[in-house]
This record gives sequence, structure tokens and C-alpha cells, in this order.
Amino acid sequence: QVQLVESGGGSVQAGGSLRLSCAASGFRYGTYCMGWFRQAPGKEREWVASIASHGTTSYADSVKGRFTISKDNAKNTLYLQMDSLNAEDTDMYYCGASTVYRGPCGSERVDYDYWGQGTQVTVSS
Repeated sequence: QVQLVESGGGSVQAGGSLRLSCAASGFRYGTYCMGWFRQAPGKEREWVASIASHGTTSYADSVKGRFTISKDNAKNTLYLQMDSLNAEDTDMYYCGASTVYRGPCGSERVDYDYWGQGTQVTVSS
């Protein structure tokens, strides 16, 4: 049974940092694309960043240079380091796992087959 569990969200002031984690189990972690998305109430889930099986990363323009996606295959954990946070980064953040794509990774919700429950990030200005 595939399970993704996010953690690390919280409240932070603008300019601050947070590191999100996504612990994965039940599938061949590291073999396929993993990604981070975010979603505000009433809005579409928005792609943030992806990492391919071989480690190639890609980012949305809105977070490029501020966020860093990484993974530790030995720990079956995906990370998102978020620096220079601003109020527009306030959202629920979700990690997603593909069981089809190894890379390049997709940036659409349908490109990922499994999702965690989300972790809330709130940035106050």
C-alpha cells in the first residue's frame, strides 16, 4: 500500500524558511518522479517542483531560486527547502509520486498517481 506523509509545515514570517518532508512507503521509491504541489482553497493544485529518478530537478518560475527539491533514497524521503518565503507562498503543500514517469517529470496533477494528505504553510507579512 502506497503511503506518502508530509510534515514540516507551519507559520513563518516573510523572508523566513521552512523545510518540508515527505516520507514514502509501499512502492519503489526513487525509481520514478516525485513532486511538490500546492493548493489554496477553491483553486487548482499548482505544481511547485519535481525531481526525476536520476535526480534532475525542475521548478515553477514562481519559486525558482528560492525553493530546492531533494530526496534521500536511503530514507525514502522527499524534501522541499523553502527560503525567502512570502505571503503568496501560503498554501497547503502536497507531495506526489508517479509510478509511470522516471524523467523528465510532468507538471500536471494527472502526472502523479499518489498523494499525501498535505501540510499547511502560512507566511505572514
